[in-house]
Amino acid sequence: MKVLRFEPADAVFKRSPGQDADIFVANLADQQQGGPITVGYGKYDPDQVLQTDIAVDDVMVVLEGRVSVEADGETLTAGRGEIIYMPKGNTVVIRSHAEGALTAYVTYPHWSEAE
Repeated sequence: MKVLRFEPADAVFKRSPGQDADIFVANLADQQQGGPITVGYGKYDPDQVLQTDIAVDDVMVVLEGRVSVEADGETLTAGRGEIIYMPKGNTVVIRSHAEGALTAYVTYPHWSEAE
């Protein structure tokens, strides 16, 4: 596998699978490149809510805006440059704020089937 570099302009966003909120994802490296992780961007429109069971270890880096993640009765809010780690097995509620958010993510193993 070769070394890769990505920027938000490389992303082709699609609605995040299995939900109706205005939350979009763009995988940029996944099993198609032969690596063990998925790398991509997430885009959250303002005031969106996603409740999901975390099926893989998931790291989210906030690039723009803010997101809050609620798990086990605790809420963590992250802004630009901050990281939220969501271990496999947690049920989380992810909320964007009024300004929306752009995030980068890394999951292990892959969170979706390659398209």
